[in-house]
Amino acid sequence: MLVQILGAEKCIEVGVFTGYSSLAIALVLPESGRLVACERDMTCLEVAKRYYDRAGVSHKVNVKHGLAADALKSMIQKGETCSYDFAFVDAEKRMYREYFELLLQLVRVGGLIVIDNVLWHGKVANPLINDAKTVSIRNFNRSIMEDKRVSISMVPIGDGMTICRKI
Repeated sequence: MLVQILGAEKCIEVGVFTGYSSLAIALVLPESGRLVACERDMTCLEVAKRYYDRAGVSHKVNVKHGLAADALKSMIQKGETCSYDFAFVDAEKRMYREYFELLLQLVRVGGLIVIDNVLWHGKVANPLINDAKTVSIRNFNRSIMEDKRVSISMVPIGDGMTICRKI
């Protein structure tokens, strides 16, 4: 829905897993639209590719196998800054800060960066839980709340999702 409302044509997904969200994005992109889908696990990519093929959207999806941070840095080096409309992040939680900083360079002003799992099963609100992933997400949430480069809305549905609009 967000991709449609935005009229997005160029999107990025960081963390594909089975391809559910990237498929949803690709299905609503215009025929000329493109999605860069970053995933380090080849088994996950093979599952996702089967769904892209079955849905007839493979031509819209540019799969990048490897570390997402490396793929995003490469896109920046190739001059793709400020050229993407939408990004969705559901990958290694301890990397959220780095992904966010890289995506801020790639997404245009007015574009959206959506981060999944920001409530982390409610653990981020429990000060007694201090494992590395929970602390990382907690710190990330705090930092984007204070970040003047974006306006945000945290949607407390499921495991929580933060929608960031680049200013």
